[in-house]
Amino acid sequence: MARTSKARSNSTRKPATTLAPEPAQAPPTPRPGGKLGVIIDRLAAKTGATADELVAATGWQRHSVLGALSRLRSRDFAMQLDAHADRKAYRLENATNPATQSRARG
Repeated sequence: MARTSKARSNSTRKPATTLAPEPAQAPPTPRPGGKLGVIIDRLAAKTGATADELVAATGWQRHSVLGALSRLRSRDFAMQLDAHADRKAYRLENATNPATQSRARG
């Protein structure tokens, strides 16, 4: 037996949509609210904040605070760890305006 092939019509297909080109620079990530916002406020202070101070401010466990700091770094919040005497404090870099702190790295 011979098979007959049916020709498919391309007229029923929808035209492929073209995606818009991505912008050259990503818009800054907005400042998070809630407890992440509390952490950012504490980190924006001139002296920064220790992990224990952030635990007290948020009510979270230490590993949760450290995870939140990691998430903030991945959102392009640049921070550094300042070690003076017995105090190791996290501080936002260039914390003049924490609402616009996040910016694309380039």
